[in-house]
Amino acid sequence: MLKTVDDMRRRAPIGLSPYRNFNREEWAKLRMDTPMTLEEGDLQRLSGLNEAISISEVEAIYLPLSRLLNLYVAAAQGLHEVTTRFLGGSDGKMPFIIGLAGSVAVGKSTSARVLQALLARWPDHPRVSLITTDGFLLPNRELEALGIMNRKGFPESYDTARLLTFLAEVKAGHPLVDAPVYSHIQYDIIPGHKITIERPDILIVEGLNVLQPARLPKDGKAIPFVSDFFDFSVYLDADADLIEDWYVTRFMKLRQTGFRDPAAYFHRYASLTDEEARTTALQIWRTINYKNLEDNILPTRQRADLILTKGHDHNIESVSLRKL
Repeated sequence: MLKTVDDMRRRAPIGLSPYRNFNREEWAKLRMDTPMTLEEGDLQRLSGLNEAISISEVEAIYLPLSRLLNLYVAAAQGLHEVTTRFLGGSDGKMPFIIGLAGSVAVGKSTSARVLQALLARWPDHPRVSLITTDGFLLPNRELEALGIMNRKGFPESYDTARLLTFLAEVKAGHPLVDAPVYSHIQYDIIPGHKITIERPDILIVEGLNVLQPARLPKDGKAIPFVSDFFDFSVYLDADADLIEDWYVTRFMKLRQTGFRDPAAYFHRYASLTDEEARTTALQIWRTINYKNLEDNILPTRQRADLILTKGHDHNIESVSLRKL
């Protein structure tokens, strides 16, 4: 008698996990002899508004990760060469694409910048580009017309077709591929502006929902997921209460900096009292960003090849590496 899927699930070992878990000390040892190639001044430029990346954090977390990724890149390039030879072609190197996902305010941008800086210092792949999916958000006028301005950052707020085309062209080795530019000050796509990616060795794609799967059609003719183009993926994780606190802290800092620009979309928040600003930040977090995290972002965590889990001080406390 054949076992049903439910039968197999009920009989599956409770402790079965596709990940091997490391605490901070265990992961740090995997750095081996990887040299530290960043200086204090580099880290100051790479740090975000809400977190200052430290030498110790780079040594314990990002150097082992850069070593791992360097090995992955070399293996992927070798496989590509073998396949190309088998097919009788003469293609050049295929770009290695890394996806980096996680909530608003969890520190994705800082992590992406640090990874870009470290990976670019390996001699075998000096050209490392970074793109955020913010540039592929639909313009505000389209979001307003669709009635989803309050769902900005949710999967339906992106021009997914354009993002998929961009990734397909990069992966195919096109020499120049353009992407739209997003302004966090204007809170919108900047018309006529673009960023050009020039056939990178490595491309880091940072965004909220980059690990989001599409709904599969019954006829089996699905368009690809964004993550189908990734050779490796990272999910930056933290407890939701911590992220809420980081979001509010960032909002309060922006009230004293970016929001003061009269051209800023959120300029109206600059004149709020501390109490009003905190109340506003909490409302935005709980009605928009937390909902997006709970419904769309967090469910994709287990699709990542690597999960980096942060503690209250923004330092990464544990690492989970997919083994299956």
